[in-house]
Amino acid sequence: MAGGPVSEQRLADLVLLRRVRDRIDREYAQPLDVDALARGVHVSAGHLSREFKRAYGESPYAYLMTRRIERGMTLLRRGDLSVTEVCFAVGYEDMRWITVGPPGQPQTSVVLHPPAADPTITDDERRTVLELIAKGNYAALTLGTDDLDGTFGKIEASGAEVLQEPTDQDYGVRDCAFRDPTGNRIRINQLS
Repeated sequence: MAGGPVSEQRLADLVLLRRVRDRIDREYAQPLDVDALARGVHVSAGHLSREFKRAYGESPYAYLMTRRIERGMTLLRRGDLSVTEVCFAVGYEDMRWITVGPPGQPQTSVVLHPPAADPTITDDERRTVLELIAKGNYAALTLGTDDLDGTFGKIEASGAEVLQEPTDQDYGVRDCAFRDPTGNRIRINQLS
């Protein structure tokens, strides 16, 4: 039978991949990474990633994130947990924000984040932010545009206080920031 050994090996690989997928489905809230998943089935992380994507169309990490997001959406709909509690419940140990939006409106999104979660501020600044929140004096708004540089130019020309020129952030967003006349921070993200 032509291809017999290859077929047997592929079948063995699929059994291992199914074990990995089942583990992700069961343990999505645990600290899992590709190395740990690969160790669990005694293969290299690279081999696991390649074969998992070949079998399921996405990497093990993407599959894990999908499970966490699906479970998080279910918990958010229940309404009895905060966004931060939901993130911790589904395995996001260092959650800084979550982006949600209404179904059927991909151009509309709302970013929910715990106060003072900005990774770029110091502990002293974080304490100050929390004091401002307690007094009701701290708010931020994030907007989106298809033309960040053009929008920035128009707002800057109006005399608004510039906090940050258009910048490519380490976390994958290109954005800029202003302060409005009442002291609120307004951040604008590039959409496309």
